[in-house]
Amino acid sequence: AATEVVKRVLRVVAQGAPQRTPVASSWRYGTGPRLRAAAPGDGHMADYPPLPMAPPQAVTRVPAAVRVEETREMRAREPVASAENVPAPIPAPTPQPVAIPAPPQPTVAADPVISKVLALVAEKTGYPEDMLDLDLDLEADLGIDTVKQAETFATIQEAFGILAQEGLSLRDYPTLQSVIDFVRSMRPELQVQGAVQDVSVASSAIPEPAPPPAPPRPAAEVDPVASQVLALVADKTGYPEDMLELDLDLEADLGIDTVKQAETFATIRATFDIPLQEGLNLRDYPTLQSVIDFVRSMRPDLQANGTAQVAGAASPAVPEPAPPPVQTAKGIDPVASQVLALVADKTGYPEDMLELDLDLEADLGIDTVKQAETFATIRATFDIPLQEGLNLRDYPTLQSVIDFVRSMRPDLQVQGTVQVAGEESAMVPAAALTPPALQPLGTLEATDQIPRRVPVPALRPTLELCKPTGVTLDAASRIVVMLDQGGVGKKLVERLQKAGVTVLALEPGIATAELETQLVAWLDAGPIQGVFWLPALDAEPPLEELSLDEWRELNRLRVKNLYTAMRTLYTSVAGSGRFLIAATRLGGLHGYGAEGAPAPLGGAVTGFTKAYRIEQTMREEGKGITVKAVDFEISRKTAELAGQLIAEALSDPGVVEVGHYDGQRYTVTLEEQPARDGNPGMELNRDTVFVVTGAAGGITSAIVTDLAVASQGTFYLLDLVAAPARNDEKVRLFRTDKEALKRLLIDEARARGVRPTPAAIDKQILGIERSEAALRAIESVEAAGGTAHYFSLDLRDGAAVTRVVEEIRSHHGKIDVLLHAGGLLIDKVLPDKEPHQFDLVFDVKTDGFFNLVKAAKGMPIGATVSFSSVAGRFGNNGQSDYSAANDLLCKISSSMRAWRPGTRGIAIDWTAWGQIGMASRGSVPQIMEALGIDMLPPEAGIPTIRRELTYGGTRGEIVVAGRLGAWMNESDPAGGLDVEKVNAQLGGRQNPLLMVGKVKAFRLYGGLEVETTLDPKVQPFLFDHAPDAGTPWLPGVMATEALAELATVAAPGYQVIAVENEQMLGALKFFRMEPRTLYLSATVKPGENGDLVAHAVLRSVTVPAREGLPTQVREHFIADVRLSPALAQAPAVKFTPPASSNLSIEAETIYHTFFHGPAYQVIERARVGDSECVALMASGLPANTAPASAASIMAPRLVELCFQSAALWTEKVKGVMGLPLGFKRVTAYRQPDAAGDRRLYCLCRTADNGATFDAQVVDESGQLYVELKGYVTVSRPA
Repeated sequence: AATEVVKRVLRVVAQGAPQRTPVASSWRYGTGPRLRAAAPGDGHMADYPPLPMAPPQAVTRVPAAVRVEETREMRAREPVASAENVPAPIPAPTPQPVAIPAPPQPTVAADPVISKVLALVAEKTGYPEDMLDLDLDLEADLGIDTVKQAETFATIQEAFGILAQEGLSLRDYPTLQSVIDFVRSMRPELQVQGAVQDVSVASSAIPEPAPPPAPPRPAAEVDPVASQVLALVADKTGYPEDMLELDLDLEADLGIDTVKQAETFATIRATFDIPLQEGLNLRDYPTLQSVIDFVRSMRPDLQANGTAQVAGAASPAVPEPAPPPVQTAKGIDPVASQVLALVADKTGYPEDMLELDLDLEADLGIDTVKQAETFATIRATFDIPLQEGLNLRDYPTLQSVIDFVRSMRPDLQVQGTVQVAGEESAMVPAAALTPPALQPLGTLEATDQIPRRVPVPALRPTLELCKPTGVTLDAASRIVVMLDQGGVGKKLVERLQKAGVTVLALEPGIATAELETQLVAWLDAGPIQGVFWLPALDAEPPLEELSLDEWRELNRLRVKNLYTAMRTLYTSVAGSGRFLIAATRLGGLHGYGAEGAPAPLGGAVTGFTKAYRIEQTMREEGKGITVKAVDFEISRKTAELAGQLIAEALSDPGVVEVGHYDGQRYTVTLEEQPARDGNPGMELNRDTVFVVTGAAGGITSAIVTDLAVASQGTFYLLDLVAAPARNDEKVRLFRTDKEALKRLLIDEARARGVRPTPAAIDKQILGIERSEAALRAIESVEAAGGTAHYFSLDLRDGAAVTRVVEEIRSHHGKIDVLLHAGGLLIDKVLPDKEPHQFDLVFDVKTDGFFNLVKAAKGMPIGATVSFSSVAGRFGNNGQSDYSAANDLLCKISSSMRAWRPGTRGIAIDWTAWGQIGMASRGSVPQIMEALGIDMLPPEAGIPTIRRELTYGGTRGEIVVAGRLGAWMNESDPAGGLDVEKVNAQLGGRQNPLLMVGKVKAFRLYGGLEVETTLDPKVQPFLFDHAPDAGTPWLPGVMATEALAELATVAAPGYQVIAVENEQMLGALKFFRMEPRTLYLSATVKPGENGDLVAHAVLRSVTVPAREGLPTQVREHFIADVRLSPALAQAPAVKFTPPASSNLSIEAETIYHTFFHGPAYQVIERARVGDSECVALMASGLPANTAPASAASIMAPRLVELCFQSAALWTEKVKGVMGLPLGFKRVTAYRQPDAAGDRRLYCLCRTADNGATFDAQVVDESGQLYVELKGYVTVSRPA
């Protein structure tokens, strides 16, 4: 950071917002000191071999897309050098002693009080000291609330040795200057007297002398382009240059995905000083040869005649045997060599494997993002300008890339004839294979550092209040309807035909081949606008009663035919005005209700539908499409459902998952919930029996280790991988020397006469890696003291699975934990995803789980834990099969509440894992970062299964992820709500909802959002409620009113029954009597007995007083608002009004110490006893609001009467002022005007010496108006 000297004070130059977020304080008024003890770690796992970590590189990010082109932004970030300005090699200088710098001259110390106070406040707030002007208000400007002020003041007193001052009031010290003045007044001896301060200087370490570099190889010996490209690719991939044959495909053969291709291309361009080419497409350069040709085409001046030097090429530091350069009829090809070197660097494969005819993606494994990076590097290396309109698909092989370079750089010709042969090093045998040692990795505490989100149903606005989707259904529409067997489809067809729509109906049992043929024929007759897909509306037999063939047929009808249909209609049903509406019978709440999913096979349809939407919206031609999965309750109604399906097609563009339940519309949102739910968890011990599928996966193996250490139980490990041999030489090399393993596989391939492409070698290594993981799981279980049984089988083989389960049944008679982690990925968008690929991905996950559960019929299962994915929760591009399979597992887990109530069905939606697993490789981490999505740290992910099993009674679906980035983006800015219509309705109310200002949105993640601006000069409830003179506070009762009013807007037609579990987290203050805006939000969920529950939050947003300070967002009030179609009925109360003489404390006495103004002087007289306070409400109070006709839902001044009665008891009995902190429940049965001439009384009682209060407001006849339970106060600090 830069520093400056101001008034002889050395300080850091302001850099804007603080780099770290200030730590939120958990201290509250009245809380004494406490000591927090750190819990020790309790997780263990095997001592894994170090994971390969790529060196940090400048990454050029290119979004994954169908067409990947270079951009000018890539070029702008790349270093560019030319052949002319490359410095000659410089010999290493003779090492000289490094002198230790002399200490700087002493400086005059700054004011010790100011410096110390600023340092303490900077630490508390996170702002740099030079931003902390002394006249800034601690709360209004710096955002330090009274709690943090108390903490800061205590820290300052301790730092300066100032004793606690009786009667000290923080309100007397509102600014930093006043705090400093306080310190000076208490410590007058701390003055600035020019004292000097020594500055200690750390001694510098003397570096070791660097070895002199070897003399560079003459440029004439090799083709400078080919050599440099090969060197760059070898560095990127980790493979020797002699494997990088120029015809190898960058992605398919070399494993360089599109992100790394883009990086490599950028490096090559920088190396060869090639300008950025506008429109350059990495697909046009799929092979090393094509990259080399690109360099040659852009840099024709680079000849292999010893006269030109590649820009940016550094001379080698140490002499090493050079890989064989590419030999041509004329000699060594400089372009091919350089391109091969770059691709070798990108893929990690030696250049001699990179044959020029290999396809970059299919053979080398370089996906389109990495192709873009590689192409950028090659252009930079060969100094080729950016080519407008260049398409990577035109350069699919290494040869085509090399040809591109040659075309752009015709000066790079092959004129040399010298070839340097590479030497193959002999492989030295490594040490014998030894089992890994157990060591801690990951703790249960670490799991809590990652948000634990649970999918929950959330109310949606009525369709009448939503925006249109853009879909029209008229005589120009041609619509496909896949019928159901229950009659809904027939009613739907009738309604569509009445609207003039041409309906193309399909029978539900149609064969897949016939379906495709029919759709193609219909497309030949004209475009198809949309699809209604209804087979998942049909009832399903009990899961355990199905045969494997019946199970597969039901899935074919529901989701595999859907895949066929939408693959065929992919280009027609895409874009604005087009739609896919799929219907399910998951219960109306998508399986997230208390009863679970009654027809869980619909989950596959929902998962596919979500993925289809993402696929289409990620391509320009597909944006604007309406895609929904519409869920319904079990019902015989047909016409009503048909109408709702049409309505969903026409309105509400804000959601994909929507359900109709109990007369309302719902979607699925996410809610953070703790794993500890108050229910007993599972005890893991030696008797615990685990069944684990996918046991040879790296992540699964690590989780098995964690569970084995915790339980020492019995593990049945299932995987397709053959049972690993404990003395497998290749497994030993994988653990000890991966480069030696790679070379061994290359040599074996060559010995068989097979060309060893990097992709083929990588595939072999992946198989060895799975064998190693399987062996590691076995060894870890045994090392922990457990028992491991390994079975190699195909999970789709029902008979094989049954044999294993029967063995478990005979030996144990139970399964405690069934961990289903088996599965695979084939990422391709629908047009490229072949049917056998969809079937493979879908069947391994779903048939495998079905076979296990079916085989275990009648046997106790404590818990099933299915590995799902965020792809199942949100859908994902290229993963329609994976999304469908995962969402099906989630819905089966949900349905087990009904047909296996003794089994806890759990599904974990994992995000992509970091450092471990397939997603940690290639370009996935960079793509995730670009999308704002966090990778899951293994130390937090590995113990997650153990947490869910042991912390409580977890059932259902859990999302385990950090930031979810693009997956949480709203599809519509207002969440699908027509805000103008809603605000117009609110503005037309006779009794306005004063606390509901402007409705802004109804979001999928966040619910209804409202902004309300209040002026303390206008509102009596503000200017008569100022605990600090000149600074009104929003009364807690008006915050409660605001949350209640908000809930009625979110759920029209419902009445507020109670406000529950309200937390008052901090005062919302109106500084300087200026207006402030309340930011309100509410998410509404279904409750019991037809009720709704709105989780409502009131926040403030503080704009910084100075530029550079961050905007502060704070939560002030949080509560659950319970709503019902009918008003609550008040219970009867026996009450006899007390005589006035028994209420001896009069208003004048009360408000001599209470701060309230006329509108909030609600007590006329009162009586305080040992455990109660009785108060008579004042009559003739001024209006509470402006206008006075504003609506009142919670009778706020009656609730205020309860609050003040409790405060009066606290003052008289405890001697302190008790301010509101929260309550368990408050219900308003009647408004004050219902009393007429009858007087109102508050009966406030405490049964725990003031820890909590219960209160009632009744009239003279005993009619109940307000009931408050569990009210809690906090003593305000002096």
